[in-house]
Amino acid sequence: MSQHPIPERRYVTLGSGLRLHYDDTGAGLPVVFLHGSGPGASGYSNFKRTAPAFLAAGYRIVVPDLPGYGLSDKPEDAEYVLDYFVDALAGLLDALDIERCVLVGNSLGGAIALKYALDHPKRVAQLILMAPGGVEERETYFQMEGIQKMVARFAAGPIDREGMRALMSLQLYDPSLIDDGLLDERAAICALQPRTVLSTMRVPNLTDRLNEIACPVLCFWGMNDRFNPTSGAEKIAAGIANARVTLLNRCGHWVMVEHRDYFNRACLDFLAEG
Repeated sequence: MSQHPIPERRYVTLGSGLRLHYDDTGAGLPVVFLHGSGPGASGYSNFKRTAPAFLAAGYRIVVPDLPGYGLSDKPEDAEYVLDYFVDALAGLLDALDIERCVLVGNSLGGAIALKYALDHPKRVAQLILMAPGGVEERETYFQMEGIQKMVARFAAGPIDREGMRALMSLQLYDPSLIDDGLLDERAAICALQPRTVLSTMRVPNLTDRLNEIACPVLCFWGMNDRFNPTSGAEKIAAGIANARVTLLNRCGHWVMVEHRDYFNRACLDFLAEG
C-alpha cells in the first residue's frame, strides 16, 4: 500500500536510469496529461478531476509524474531544463509503445507539450494547452507575483500545510476550491523535492517556432493568472495556424480546476473533431 496521499500506480525505468511513476488506464487514442511545476506538484493532483472524463469518453489516459515531481525520481544533480523533461516524456512514450497521442499540458507541462510537438511532429495528433510556459522570456515570468512567491517560498525550506495553502491560493481565482486532500498531496511530495527542481529549471522562449506546429491546438488561459501572463494567449493564437484560444474571466492558473465542466466539454468536442 502507498504511504503517500497520492495513489501509487505504475513505474517504468527509462534507458537513462530515471524511474518514472505514471497512471495508464483505458483504451483508444492515448491522451497524455502533463502537469505543471511548483512545490509538491504531481499528475494526480493536477488532473484527478479531469482525466476521468476523458477515460469515460473512450480514451486511454496516461498521467505521468515528471522527473522531480510526484512519485517519480528526483535526482538532486539533474538540470531541470526543458529538454530534460521532453527527453523523459519521449522515453516514457517509447516504453509504452505509444506512437501517436494527444498531449494535454498546463504551465510547464504546456511548454513540454509544445517542445515535444516541435521535436516529434508526427507523433502528436492534437495539443491541449492551459496557460503553457515557453512563450515568454524568463525575466517576464519572474515579474509575475505567483512565480516570485513560489520560488522564494520553496527556496526558504520546508513548507507546511498552511504555507502550501497560501501558495495554492495564488494558483486560483477562487481559493475556496482548495481542499484538505490537495494540501496533503502537495505537502507530502514537496517534502521529498530537492531545491534544484526549481532553482535549475530553464525553459526557452519558443515563440519564434510556434509557426512550425501544424497539428490542431486548443488553448485556455485564465484572465486572473498570476503565473503566466495572458500575453501568451495572443502569441499562441497568432503563431499557430490551426489554433483556437479561449480566455476565461474569474479564472487563475488552473483552468481545468476552476472551470472543470466547461474545460472537459470543450476538450472532448475538440478531440472528437480529430
